[in-house]
Amino acid sequence: MAPPALLHSGPLATATATFTTDTLKVHPFQKAAPAPLTTRMGDVAPFTVVEGPEAWTAADYSNPDDYIYHFSPSDLAELETAVAGALQQGKDIKDLTREDFPLPTLGPKLVAFREVVRTGRGFQLFRGLPVAKYSREQTMAAYWAIGAYWGKAQSNNKKGHLIGHIKDIGYDPSQPTTRLYATHAAQPWHNDSSDQVALLCLSNAKEGGLSGWSSSISVHNEIVRRRPDLARVLAGPWFMDRKGEVPEGKKGYFELPVFNYHEGYLSVNYSDNYYLLSQRFEEVPRLTPAHYEAMALFNELASSRELRLEMILQPGDIQLLNNHTCLHYRSAFVDFPEQDRKRHLLRLWVAPPVERPLPQCYAELYGSVRVGDRGGIRVKGYEEKIPLEAE
Repeated sequence: MAPPALLHSGPLATATATFTTDTLKVHPFQKAAPAPLTTRMGDVAPFTVVEGPEAWTAADYSNPDDYIYHFSPSDLAELETAVAGALQQGKDIKDLTREDFPLPTLGPKLVAFREVVRTGRGFQLFRGLPVAKYSREQTMAAYWAIGAYWGKAQSNNKKGHLIGHIKDIGYDPSQPTTRLYATHAAQPWHNDSSDQVALLCLSNAKEGGLSGWSSSISVHNEIVRRRPDLARVLAGPWFMDRKGEVPEGKKGYFELPVFNYHEGYLSVNYSDNYYLLSQRFEEVPRLTPAHYEAMALFNELASSRELRLEMILQPGDIQLLNNHTCLHYRSAFVDFPEQDRKRHLLRLWVAPPVERPLPQCYAELYGSVRVGDRGGIRVKGYEEKIPLEAE
């Protein structure tokens, strides 16, 4: 099942329906002339094809065993011992640090996988965290412990949730300030507001809820090869809506290009939903036909069978993604009627202690570009916390 090309809903539907993958007919991956130059991360020249592990295709990972790590019995025993010891301290989970969770053998593995995500292919899946046998507090603490080996957790929303709950809590997805993770609606291709994002599945939906991901670097490369004119559009001004989560002194929107070339790195940030929503502000420049065409091509490439990977995450699965080099989406879903069986994932937004440099424009999205403490949503009056249930 392919993800939608664009999110057409509400008052913007008519305006955004001009360009779709049905009308574009790009037919990606047919033979095309190569770009005149290729470069690698750390030495990327603007508008060149970027080579390296970040530029993967679906064929490179046709075997899920190549990117899924199964927690071993010894991994889990070590984790559970560390969690029990940490909870005995009586601290709030958010105040527990990596030092409170000694993981002498699992810890180095987690750090190594973080580096695979940071400088390698940009994604990793873990399987077998026994969430069904843990209490909610134990689950939160175990997830927090794992995340502590990846970096500093950042707030997921204006309420300051350091572990976010991905669950349909009845919000109307057609409202401009609704964050779609709190609904059953599809989430189109996007990156999250952090260097890395982790999702832990607690329970599945009755139907749907497919998780997909794609290399934003491979999408970039195909656009550079086929439509260098649109590559330049994607490297120009794009305005994103804040969906009402506005930091003090800021506007309800901000400017951030899709393709960001900075100090030898290409960092891609994309969310057509947020670009379309920003049009509700009169002072935001109007999207042009070239912008719509660029979004349609971007979505078609990301959604193509040649580039996308997807699966239904199982309870106990953790997905870790690099937001600079990977995109992800979620299909719509239908929940079970019972409250305790509803689809439910936990999210961590992580700032690793070592990371790529980012241009200053990212401060509008991340609050800062300071490595190790950037990303997340920080608004006036927010208070960091880890709620045990969705709010």
